[in-house]
Amino acid sequence: MRLVTYRKGSSKPRVGALVDDAVLDLGALAADLARERGTVRRGRGGFPKTMLELIQGGADALAAAREALSHGEAVTKRDGVAALTERKLGALAAKVRLEAPIPRPARNVFCLGRNYKEHAAERGAEAPPHPVYFTKAPETVVAPGAKVIHHAATNELDYEVELAVVIGTAGHDIPRERALDHVFGYTIVNDVTARDLQKRHGQWFKGKSLDTFCPMGPVLVTADEIPDPQALSVAMRINGESRQSSHTSKMIFPVDECIAVLSLGFTILPGDVIATGTPEGVGAALGKFLKAGDKMEAEVERIGVLTNKIAAP
Repeated sequence: MRLVTYRKGSSKPRVGALVDDAVLDLGALAADLARERGTVRRGRGGFPKTMLELIQGGADALAAAREALSHGEAVTKRDGVAALTERKLGALAAKVRLEAPIPRPARNVFCLGRNYKEHAAERGAEAPPHPVYFTKAPETVVAPGAKVIHHAATNELDYEVELAVVIGTAGHDIPRERALDHVFGYTIVNDVTARDLQKRHGQWFKGKSLDTFCPMGPVLVTADEIPDPQALSVAMRINGESRQSSHTSKMIFPVDECIAVLSLGFTILPGDVIATGTPEGVGAALGKFLKAGDKMEAEVERIGVLTNKIAAP
């Protein structure tokens, strides 16, 4: 499934599934299906109200989402997208506004630094012998299409396209061979960075955690659609110019190892987000920092394109 958090007009965020040019409202479809079966419950058929609740709901919630999606696809095939929208079971994708798949993670976003050898080299560093973790505050997360603020605090604003992993099952001391079993799905993160603050403070948190510095989306693709996270191309374009172009097979520490090491003596939880590092081609290495008006397009194969623009403070 290609799951989304979306709004239509001034409505509250809803959990949906993107199918072709339509967004199916999974909560409304679950309720509609319950009515058809004569098992009507209050609200939206008991369906999770947020993406985080869906993830935390485990196998039962995921099964309910798949069932609602199948019902929506059947309605669309039988009656067309127009009927879906008339019955308020979905909307044309062009008529909705996507939020980040998890608009406010429950905890900091976990991130990998220097997880591509070529990126480490362009930053003047050796490839690390062990995964290097840091975090970004959950308040940094913004939606596809949202403005990323060029805060006055930095003169060296930079981009980083990254494959992001969303955890579905809690665990600690997870064996590497079972690490991918704990994955709910995958999305894209743009690890926006103030390089001068990163250098000034030594620890990376400050330079990585200014407001709006974690665009996420546009969709959350369930793990069954990406059985091998090391088989994806990744790219970043700035104003249409290719800046980063690589492949997740080039990670120093693959996704399963990143999860296994992070979980040593530490419990990972459903809904945790892990950004897995960026390849070479960042602005700091090219001498091309971001400025107000720049358009960033972060792309990961089989997930899509996350687009955001830089705005002045």
